[in-house]
Amino acid sequence: MTIHEKMMKIQTTLKAPKNLRNSFGGYMYRNAEGILEAVKPLLEEQKLAMYITDDVIAVGDRVYVKATVKVQDIETEASVEATALAREALNKKGMDDSQITGTASSYARKYALNGIFLLDDTKDADTDENQKERKARADKQTDDNNAEAIRGMKISKIKQDTLLSLCDEMAFDINKILASYHHKDISEITEGEYQYIVANKDKANVRKIWS
Repeated sequence: MTIHEKMMKIQTTLKAPKNLRNSFGGYMYRNAEGILEAVKPLLEEQKLAMYITDDVIAVGDRVYVKATVKVQDIETEASVEATALAREALNKKGMDDSQITGTASSYARKYALNGIFLLDDTKDADTDENQKERKARADKQTDDNNAEAIRGMKISKIKQDTLLSLCDEMAFDINKILASYHHKDISEITEGEYQYIVANKDKANVRKIWS
């Protein structure tokens, strides 16, 4: 069989139940670990190997984790792959940087696995489960929209002074920071950009770019 025939066999037989419950939205869902547990025996049966890798991508003041799922035929070395992106939260209460990145990685891997194995995470439109999820998403979208509006506002004079003090403290070049955001003056810095600078000031890659 070709790798595509083997993948079609797995896609039509894979059972990855939604065995976890979202207490906020009140609906059931599956995670990457559940998919992996269900698909491993099928991969072995079809003599396929699977590899999952992550890449971190910076877009403006936001950081995304790109997950790539690659399935390779160990008999022919032919392969297929799928990718997915998940955005890191700017901050999440009770979580450090590594945990925030890990959460984004888990989401990205799940969606890449969904794509390559044709798993559908949507709910029936007329079910109570779907209505609850849609309401939860709508509420979250409203919160996100409000947060985005705030993030797009220019920072105050007090925060401009705070940023300059931070540059002195961390040995950052303010001109390099402005250039990275295509700004000519510190007054053009937005709340979102300011939050990113403050939250990531201790990261080695950031220090290398701005010092």
